[in-house]
Amino acid sequence: MLALGRLLELTLAGHEPAAKIQLTPEGTRLRWLMEGALEVTPPAVTDSGLDLLLSAGIHGNETAPIELLDRLLQDIASSRLKPHARVLFLFGNPEAMRRGERYVEHDINRLFDGQHDLHAGPEAIRASDLEHVSASFFSQPGRIRLHYDLHTAIRGSKIEQFALYPYQPDRPRSHVELERLRAAGIDAVLLYNKGSVTFSAYTYAKLGAESFTLELGKARPFGQNQQVNLDLLEQQLQALIEGRAVETAERPALQLFTVAREVIKHTDDFKMHLPADVENFSELPEGYLLAEDIAGTRWVVEEQGARIIFPNPKVRNGLRAGLLITPAAPGSVLIG
Repeated sequence: MLALGRLLELTLAGHEPAAKIQLTPEGTRLRWLMEGALEVTPPAVTDSGLDLLLSAGIHGNETAPIELLDRLLQDIASSRLKPHARVLFLFGNPEAMRRGERYVEHDINRLFDGQHDLHAGPEAIRASDLEHVSASFFSQPGRIRLHYDLHTAIRGSKIEQFALYPYQPDRPRSHVELERLRAAGIDAVLLYNKGSVTFSAYTYAKLGAESFTLELGKARPFGQNQQVNLDLLEQQLQALIEGRAVETAERPALQLFTVAREVIKHTDDFKMHLPADVENFSELPEGYLLAEDIAGTRWVVEEQGARIIFPNPKVRNGLRAGLLITPAAPGSVLIG
């Protein structure tokens, strides 16, 4: 196996490879760009026209998707997987990965689209670097652009594997990509209705990619992800990389949700009235007092069929402490 196929090993050790470019016997080029970043380029005669960005480790303790990308890259470096697409592998927050922590100082996934300029420290610098390497990767005209930012969640979920689809005004969601997600084992998609500062939102709105944040189960340490079944996703990614179709088993239709409201923590007096172990997609009855803050600020559930995802009262002041979501009304989503 080519040494650059051990990108995860290099990243966790904090080592820079001696050889920055290596070729497989078939002529696929592996090029090390910076810490945790490796570009794969197929021979021109087999290029499918797809630019595929695969990122994981934006939160350093979300290890199942990191291990998935490691398997894919090792298969490429060993010629078991023969790319027909350009692929950029990114491990987002190497220092947090080494520490086994979500982040060190700042949540990188809140630092994109210029937010890194408002903060200091290595994670702000890293967010800027990730923007630049992604923009360079997606700079070639006339190619298909696809980005999967792979995560696992802090808590359990009643819908274990789901996707977050960013928003851009008047841009329809892709029916092809939604069907691909369904075939990859995704059971639900949350359709944002305003812009965001996450990595996938940046590549979607600023770089023109079809981009998704994928939540793939609960965060666990390296080597303890036996309960996270990513077989269908891995099959889809292998097929995308090799430029081929994949036979898929029959799966239920995607459940589509939209964001009803964000719950923002303003002060240290913020209180969220949910059990500490509440799961994502838990239903909340109308009239339920969800959260309170100073000056009589109250979040009371008014929406029929409301559910909560990403509840986290420990976020810093000014950040989102949860999302209230509701099922998408039939015909309310622009899909092309």
